[in-house]
Amino acid sequence: MTDFDPAQHRMIPTQRWFEDFVVGERFVLPSRTQTTAVFAAFQTASGDTHPVHYDVEYCRSRGMPHLLAHGFQTLIHTAPGAGLFPFMVEESLVGFLEQSSRFLKPVFADDTIYPALEVTELVPGRTTGAVTLKSTVFNQRKELVLEGVQKFLIRRRPG
Repeated sequence: MTDFDPAQHRMIPTQRWFEDFVVGERFVLPSRTQTTAVFAAFQTASGDTHPVHYDVEYCRSRGMPHLLAHGFQTLIHTAPGAGLFPFMVEESLVGFLEQSSRFLKPVFADDTIYPALEVTELVPGRTTGAVTLKSTVFNQRKELVLEGVQKFLIRRRPG
């Protein structure tokens, strides 16, 4: 392949700008089963060693069916980088402005979670705009376990 151009080697060939987003647009992120390996990886990364997250017998003695996921362990699955969003805005993304979440129901080991992001607000500025994404995570029982907000500053289309 003699005409290869690394600049054209992209997950999403057409870049998006602030004007290209629409309220109600959804970005589905991969579902993931919260295996004990995920719990161990989160413990390593977070340094959290409370037994409610890592000792099955401790959890069972307190009436829980299995290990209880840390709220942040559930939250990390809403990272836009798990999906296509950051590839769409490689040239237009200025920054991640804010994030907030509410943890509504427990997530236990062996639960499967289904995260998604949805555009809920677009606030234009002169050269950029704020894109607000509602984050949601459901479990395999169709229960909403997390909801939140993420805001990004995105450049307007040049010229």
